[in-house]
Amino acid sequence: MTKVLIKAPFKADHVGSFLRTEPIKEARKSFSNGTIDEEALKAVEDQEIEKLVQKQIETGLKSITDGEFRRSWWHLDFLAGLKGVEFFESEYVSHFQGAKTRNNAIKVVGKIDFDQHYMIDHFKFLKQAVDKFGDGSQVAKFSIPSPNMLFTRIQGDDYYQENREQFYHDTVAAYQKAIQAFYDAGCRYLQLDDTSWIDFVSEERIEAVVEKLGMDVRDIIKTRVNCINEVISGKPEDLLITMHICRGNFRSTFITSGGYEHISDAIFADLKVDGLFLEYDDQRSGDFEPLKNFKRADQYVVLGLITSKHPELEDQETIKARIKEASQYIPLENLALSPQCGFASTEEGNLLSEDEQWNKIKHIIELANNVWGSI
Repeated sequence: MTKVLIKAPFKADHVGSFLRTEPIKEARKSFSNGTIDEEALKAVEDQEIEKLVQKQIETGLKSITDGEFRRSWWHLDFLAGLKGVEFFESEYVSHFQGAKTRNNAIKVVGKIDFDQHYMIDHFKFLKQAVDKFGDGSQVAKFSIPSPNMLFTRIQGDDYYQENREQFYHDTVAAYQKAIQAFYDAGCRYLQLDDTSWIDFVSEERIEAVVEKLGMDVRDIIKTRVNCINEVISGKPEDLLITMHICRGNFRSTFITSGGYEHISDAIFADLKVDGLFLEYDDQRSGDFEPLKNFKRADQYVVLGLITSKHPELEDQETIKARIKEASQYIPLENLALSPQCGFASTEEGNLLSEDEQWNKIKHIIELANNVWGSI
């Protein structure tokens, strides 16, 4: 039987996370102070995720997520669920402009592997909800951090400190298992979130990563590309894998600024992902010229022209003009529209209301219908 490929990324798509609802916030607070147990917390999460799935469908989205409602962090929760990785409380170092995160971190304490990860059950619940409330035109989308988010985080006392090559191979093998596990659970739209590319958006950051690793920048970029490509090399034909790249997103702040000039060859010519979600909501992301290295007719670029950081709706004509400008480098049919990032990369969320969040989503859908005739 011929496998049916999903039509994603959709012309109106999104990165995945949504603002946590009040019942979620209250339940997490009650769980942390011991008022309710894990089973009661899960019951609230289940209920709120089902409501979120219905809201996404009613609003008109085709890619449906669980909003990352069960997570505290977009990346650490998944990574800490791998064998050989643990949470710990680090000395606080702020990377964001004008905002203070919690000091949670991860450390590698043993051989990296993937086995019985709890987020497989998270995906299964999401898919059941999409099947229950959808009409068959929607797809359950799940986001996990890129393998580079683990491979690039080695610390001075980590397990692999003396053997980065083995760290690389074990990370790749674990992620290959993860991708197959999500596929076996029914996942057909998987997104890899990867902020490690901010190492190359400015000369200052390039100098810092070169000094830290003692490698030529071209070799560093090549290693990160190869890490992704090896991880997805054996993916099933009907599994769509995209990558999201941004410059940080916490409480409507960011980590750094800079364009895609230094990595455009790598991400457009060398990366084998099916689509790229690129941050483009303000001047911090540079211009569209790096898009000129786009090569593949079967790859899609989702322009993050709508900000998830602030409630004001972007002028429609301005967004249309920017899409037209981008189409000078990439055919319009290979482009799509989304927010530049999620609305809540951590459970704290960005500085806008739930109503304002949904107005953003409706804005994207309306724009996509105007530009492409459908989403």
